[in-house]
Amino acid sequence: MEDIKQLMQHHYIKYASYVILDRAIPNVVDGLKPVQRRILYMLWLMHDGKLHKVANVAGQTMVLHPHGDAPITEALVNVANKGYLLDKQGNFGNLYTGDPAAASRYIETRLNPLAKETLFNKDLTALQPSYDGRHQEPITLPAKLPIVLLQGADGIAVGMSTHIFPHNFNELLEAEIAFLEGKSFTLLPDFPTGGIMDASQYDKGRGRIKLRAKIEVRDPKTLVITEICYGTTTESLIRSIDEAAKKGKIKIDAINDYTAEKVEIEIKLPRGQYAQDLLDALYAYTECEVTLSSQIVVIKENYPWETDVEEILKFHAQKLQEYLKQELEIENERLKEKIFEKTLEQLFIENRLYKRLENIEAYEHIHDTIAKSLVPFHDQLLRIPTQEDRERLLNMPIRRISRFDLAKNQEEIAAHQKELARVEKELKNIKKVTIRYLQNLLKKYGEEYPRRTEIQEIQQVDTRAMETRQVSVGFDPATGFIGTKVASKHLLECTNFDKLLVMFKDGSYTVMNIPEKQYMHHEGNKVVYVGIADKKTVVSIAYHDPKTHYAYAKRFIVEKFILEKSYRYFEEGMTLDFISTEPHNKLELQLIPKTRQTVAKIQFALESVPVKGVTAKGTRMTPREVKKIVQVK
Repeated sequence: MEDIKQLMQHHYIKYASYVILDRAIPNVVDGLKPVQRRILYMLWLMHDGKLHKVANVAGQTMVLHPHGDAPITEALVNVANKGYLLDKQGNFGNLYTGDPAAASRYIETRLNPLAKETLFNKDLTALQPSYDGRHQEPITLPAKLPIVLLQGADGIAVGMSTHIFPHNFNELLEAEIAFLEGKSFTLLPDFPTGGIMDASQYDKGRGRIKLRAKIEVRDPKTLVITEICYGTTTESLIRSIDEAAKKGKIKIDAINDYTAEKVEIEIKLPRGQYAQDLLDALYAYTECEVTLSSQIVVIKENYPWETDVEEILKFHAQKLQEYLKQELEIENERLKEKIFEKTLEQLFIENRLYKRLENIEAYEHIHDTIAKSLVPFHDQLLRIPTQEDRERLLNMPIRRISRFDLAKNQEEIAAHQKELARVEKELKNIKKVTIRYLQNLLKKYGEEYPRRTEIQEIQQVDTRAMETRQVSVGFDPATGFIGTKVASKHLLECTNFDKLLVMFKDGSYTVMNIPEKQYMHHEGNKVVYVGIADKKTVVSIAYHDPKTHYAYAKRFIVEKFILEKSYRYFEEGMTLDFISTEPHNKLELQLIPKTRQTVAKIQFALESVPVKGVTAKGTRMTPREVKKIVQVK
């Protein structure tokens, strides 16, 4: 048992560390998870300027990634939609509506110029064997941009998760410059979906932000949502608006989604509702306002690092300095080597050292002869020539020696020396070089990435105060008008979220929003009852069949309804005699006289009828035929 316990413990720790390090959490150096790094590296190896089918890229990446093509394709589409590193062609899905991308065989991609310029350098990339040992893959890419802050990242590992918001390209680079110059800086998120953000509680990425959709008031009866909150889609937003309307939190007439390239959700309002008044309710009860929490966990030197955006930015500014310094050092060595080679060639040809080799037969003596002949010139060379250098001199074609252009050679050496002096100067001022590099990136790409999310302070909506207000609904039986602007002694006190139950003489009824003024009688069919559709009021009615003269009683509650739809509370062709919501009602049934019948009228207590559903049939009050029904006062 102990063995199994230890085995489980061991395997669990291995699995947990694998998920944290190799799947879910991005590395701080290049801001990428392994699958993303493998995709970008493979795109770099494949890069020829043309677009590649995503299915092909996924297939090629599988030589580095020990999983199927579906997660690779999904990760590629995700990176492409973040919008900084890849060019896209075809349907990569819609960020706003949440529609998925087309199949990988129909869409194409390639690295864009920004990615090529800032993510790759084979001299700086440390490689490791891939999962099967057949190929080499990068440990991290030498990223010159803080990709993890630029694109943002989400990941759920074992026992930890990360949720990093995307930030603005220009602001990140300006913050790096500020840090290098010893100035203070602040960083706030910037979302591809736009919207309005209150980042007063962002706390460098350890807190939360409040986001609002952008809503335009087109006219008093029309609202248009033009930007949505990050993490929501037009579909989820419309669903949240519908649910709020069903719960009676808001009142809308219609909602239309015209979203394509840009978000456009149109909300039409019913009578008595005005666009300006609805804004607060939309923010309070729907996905027009969301609160997002940020939690920054990245991998640093093979360990999870819980940090904040400013620390990551400082880390990147220092890392960029390191990369640029390494590049300059490599360039320095390359230039020195070129100067050495040109000088060596010149000395070999100019001093006719090759003449000393003409009579030597043994190959091993040739190298000794060259080595000895070069000794007097060592002080003119940057280093002492090696066996390789001597071999290169021996492999020089005769044509090159005979046509050697001394002036051109010296010009080339001078150009290399000038370049070397520049590189050595830059190595002494690496901070200036880094700032200049960042400024050039800003100049080159900055215009492509304007800030999308507007920053402003968002006032908390007081839902309590906003929720309910009392309204008086008037009903004039004579004219048939109902509404808040109808003057009548028949007043119904209710709240703005209530629905009206309107019952007609012919046995039909409907449930509607409270109107300002609406005419309800039609074709002689009068309104006999107006009340609040509260799903608990018991309605008592008495009616008779004009053909058979049988009388019926019924008690019911209207519990289910769709607004503005017509329903029936008794069968067609019947005549209504009495309706009331009072608990106790006594009726007098005046019977049709018949021979040998002495009883002319009987009394009937309506509360004796059990309460049923509105569609249930009425109870027959007496087996006798009824002439008239009157209420007993």
